Amino acid sequence: MNFDIPSELKIVQRSAREFAEQVVAKYVTGMEETGEYPKALIPALAEAGILGLIAPLEYGGSDLGYLARTLALEEISRVSAAIGLSMQCHHMQIAALVDWGTAKQKKKYIPALCRGDYLGVVAVTEPTGGSDLMGMTSVATPTSTGYVLNGRKCFITNSHLAGAPLVVAKTGEGPRGLSAFVIERELKGYSTGRQEHKMGLRGANTGELIFKDCKVPRSNMIGDEGAGLKVGLKAISETGRPGMAAIALGILDASLDEAVKFARERVLYKKPISNLQAIQWGLAEIYADREACKLLCYRASWLKDQGRECATEMTLAKVVTTEAAVRASRKALEIHGGCGTMLEYPVQRLYRDAMVCVSAGGTTEIGKIVMSRAVLD
Repeated sequence: MNFDIPSELKIVQRSAREFAEQVVAKYVTGMEETGEYPKALIPALAEAGILGLIAPLEYGGSDLGYLARTLALEEISRVSAAIGLSMQCHHMQIAALVDWGTAKQKKKYIPALCRGDYLGVVAVTEPTGGSDLMGMTSVATPTSTGYVLNGRKCFITNSHLAGAPLVVAKTGEGPRGLSAFVIERELKGYSTGRQEHKMGLRGANTGELIFKDCKVPRSNMIGDEGAGLKVGLKAISETGRPGMAAIALGILDASLDEAVKFARERVLYKKPISNLQAIQWGLAEIYADREACKLLCYRASWLKDQGRECATEMTLAKVVTTEAAVRASRKALEIHGGCGTMLEYPVQRLYRDAMVCVSAGGTTEIGKIVMSRAVLD
């Protein structure tokens, strides 16, 4: 059993870290203040190869796989979890197109996503809830030439940056009653609604997609009619959840970095607080969480790259790592004392970001249901 990261993926990891520190970091303060996504960053992300990490070579991607993606998202999220969230949702649409799209659809949409012509997303969540896919109310009614889509999606990452989001809607009843479509921005009846203002992950664009008598060509359906549940669930479980786990892992990295830095620099009782046993124990707890979560996240992504069953392992990594990120960022904040509550210290942002990660990509409770089914089976 070899736990070494392959040399070619170490290059990806190092490149992502340098990109995050030299390019992404410049936008963090502005994102926190305005809550707006820095559109100028999109071409840079494309040039760095981050947009197309899991896309096939023939469609403009680098086809480096899911472990490479996890390493890159971890490094990006160590500097900005908001940008990490935007990227992971972008990858979800690419994954769905790779898995379910026709050759013509792949050729049309994937290169544009890799170039950064627009960002991608798989839009499932509605005001009725995100976990209850069968309870969605968006309806695509068949016509002689395609479908007429009516409904509303909410809490959609990249909502106002997406040029052709993948949308799941009802076309019938029961498990075979959902279908997936790519909805181009130019289609009449498609618009965007409000943009949300989140406590954390500020700068990751989140908002509504609105469809009112939107005429969708039959050629825009992804997979067969009735395959929408499979399309949505696979994108969420095998790309969305490991993406959220990687983002939380970046928060764990940053929490440890900030806690260690402050503990070494802060002097009380004429010595650095890193000499105090209580502080050392806090650092040890963050370190233990971080190292355990790395093993879970890297293993789950490795299983995906090997073409093996991994949905449960992805969910396990997501649940454990997002919950650990909350613990670790809170402990790091506590190590900062009163300084941790000041906006100029990054640690308060890490805690807010970690809290938002818990529900994104499936709540902890849904994750426990998935894992319990695996245990009972």
